[in-house]
Amino acid sequence: MLKKYLVSFAAIVLSLQGLSAVQAQQLIPAPPELAAKAYILIDANTGHILVENNADMPLPPASLVKMMTTYIVSNEIAAGRMSKDETVLISDNAWEKGGAKTDGSTMFLNPRTRVSVSDLMRGVIIQSGNDASIALAEHISGDEAAFADVMNHQASLLGMDSTQYLNSTGLPYEGMVSTARDLSLLARAIIQDHPEHYSIYSEKYFKYNNINQPNRNRLLWRDSSVDGLKTGHTNAAGYCLVSSAKRRDMRLISVVMGADSDKARARETQKLLSYGFRHYDTKTIYSAGDILKENAKVWYGEEGFLNLTIAENVTLTLPRGAQKELSANILVDEQIKAPIAAGQELGRLQVSLNDEILIDTALVAEKDIAQSGLFSRFVDWILLFITQLMS
Repeated sequence: MLKKYLVSFAAIVLSLQGLSAVQAQQLIPAPPELAAKAYILIDANTGHILVENNADMPLPPASLVKMMTTYIVSNEIAAGRMSKDETVLISDNAWEKGGAKTDGSTMFLNPRTRVSVSDLMRGVIIQSGNDASIALAEHISGDEAAFADVMNHQASLLGMDSTQYLNSTGLPYEGMVSTARDLSLLARAIIQDHPEHYSIYSEKYFKYNNINQPNRNRLLWRDSSVDGLKTGHTNAAGYCLVSSAKRRDMRLISVVMGADSDKARARETQKLLSYGFRHYDTKTIYSAGDILKENAKVWYGEEGFLNLTIAENVTLTLPRGAQKELSANILVDEQIKAPIAAGQELGRLQVSLNDEILIDTALVAEKDIAQSGLFSRFVDWILLFITQLMS
């Protein structure tokens, strides 16, 4: 691996004015303590954790399980294995376990009828219908047990390492658990991977079978910035709520598990969201394609110099006011030798706050540079040899 060296530190310090980083962070009050067993608040864009408490405690997830059910349905539609317009046969099993005769949340489906995937998605998300969840699980995998295997595989892919799914509904089942952290990862995937379906989570009502049911997320009525996601409740789980809200260019995701009432889960969620929006900002510090190092020396190439850029946006979630204290270091390969392909890593960008590295990402070649002819390469070899002797 080639040796790195520090280049032009002073030229790329973002700012040295204003409060020190420590002072800026001290201006932010301590996060609220919530009346809930576990909770977490993250930025949806960066994944940065703003607040957490018992975020890795395994707890019964109740109907928050249905978030994974609908995420898998969205995956199936995106992959072309399902259509939102195709119809699903409602089995006697789905009706018996989740239908009108049960005490649980239901879409009031009629057995042995056919219902569109689109309607069932709304029945799961808005009405929290157990019957709709079972029907979709059976349609995709044949039965709930097989579908639970799919759910667990998907959870593993998302890094939900503390989650175990055993059914598609969240109805009580010994050993079925999740955590606030895992559910925040799932919520982030729902928002980012399937924006075309995420809008369903903000719908306040859904009418099916002449029964109009409201979304159980109270915050959809209280806070116009809230546009999802899902409620859950069982005696064992208490009252749970995964929410997301967007203000300005910042989107936050909160997970509250084990509150003692419907009102409490909404109230405690509002505390988290208000704290995050009031005291933090999410900013794009550099944009993909920005040139961060001009005219880096290239040896043995048809061109002698090359600009270095970044392939993706550098976006950070920071305490308000702390952006002024960011500093950036560029580390470039000591010897850059042709041939070079556009996008090839040739260095690193490190962005720090208060001596803590927040971002360490690749610096890449802006364009291709072909190798030069034999004579030109020989001249470069001599110059490079002399340069090394003098260094």
